[in-house]
Amino acid sequence: MAHTIVGVDFADGVIRAAELGGAQRRRVLERYSEIAVPEGAIVRGEVMEPHTVATVLKQLWAQGGFGSKQIAIGIGNHRVLARELTVPKASRQRIREALPHQVQEMIPMPVADALLDFYPVAEVDSEHGPQVQGLLVAAAKDAVLGNIRAAKLAGLSTVEVDLIPFALSRVYLQGPDAAGTVALIEIGGSTTSVVIARDGVPQFIRIIPSGSDQITHELSRRLELPPAQAEHLKRGIGLSVTPVAPENQRALETIYEVAGELLTSLRNTISYFTNTRPEQPVQRILLAGGGALLPGCERAVTEVTRVPAVMVDPLNGIELSHKIDEAALRANQPNLAVALGLTLGMAA
Repeated sequence: MAHTIVGVDFADGVIRAAELGGAQRRRVLERYSEIAVPEGAIVRGEVMEPHTVATVLKQLWAQGGFGSKQIAIGIGNHRVLARELTVPKASRQRIREALPHQVQEMIPMPVADALLDFYPVAEVDSEHGPQVQGLLVAAAKDAVLGNIRAAKLAGLSTVEVDLIPFALSRVYLQGPDAAGTVALIEIGGSTTSVVIARDGVPQFIRIIPSGSDQITHELSRRLELPPAQAEHLKRGIGLSVTPVAPENQRALETIYEVAGELLTSLRNTISYFTNTRPEQPVQRILLAGGGALLPGCERAVTEVTRVPAVMVDPLNGIELSHKIDEAALRANQPNLAVALGLTLGMAA
């Protein structure tokens, strides 16, 4: 088996890859690289054009100089769900084998069309004997197999398929940031991941099928702007509370309208968790992802959820190899967390 596993993030318009090195349990980033993908080849994290993506993956491997062809990939879009599940105590393998007979009523797809997994959280005693509380993860098979096929066409071997929120947890829920009950909110382009954890252990996960790209699309459509100009306008105005120029008033209203829907979903998610676990109220929110960099995002999330929110750094606690261009990496740091978390999972 190769010494290292490369974490690969299939994102809209780009593929990112990260590789750890060094002694076991050292968080040393040896290599990181990313490369653009033709429009439409990857949509919401799913490979639509395997041969096109395979060609790009070969270019990425040559560009990044990765030392392994074994990879871990992430899943985490609108066709993946996580649900709380309590089952009789057994080995994780036995629990996995029993899932198809237990969860059909819990998932919106035939069991035969789903990839199922179970992540234990805690063991409890009940009137029915010892049980395991955990999270059921279900993903549409075809949402995963296209990515695996593209990797195989590129000469790569997929050795692990992981839930993106778990990958993000490994990056951000470390050290003092993880103490107590914390909500990690990663606002990406097409999805927003919410992980609520207790002392670093995920207790609740929700994947919201919207992100900051939705704002760009609406600005482009309503104001009849090229996407690049709409993106620039979004980044410049953000969730401003100060007056804007008259010509930008419609843009501000559009941003608030679209972002408001996501903020409402975030508030409802935090409220649901708090209402079902009143003894574990969320104490703080950690914000991550490119969408969280919009001016005013921390303030808006804090106001709507009534929980203090702060941005977090994916490179906190990570050593960088001398081969890494640190300035370039930090300029892109909100986008590298998924690939980094996937390779951290294999190094644990």
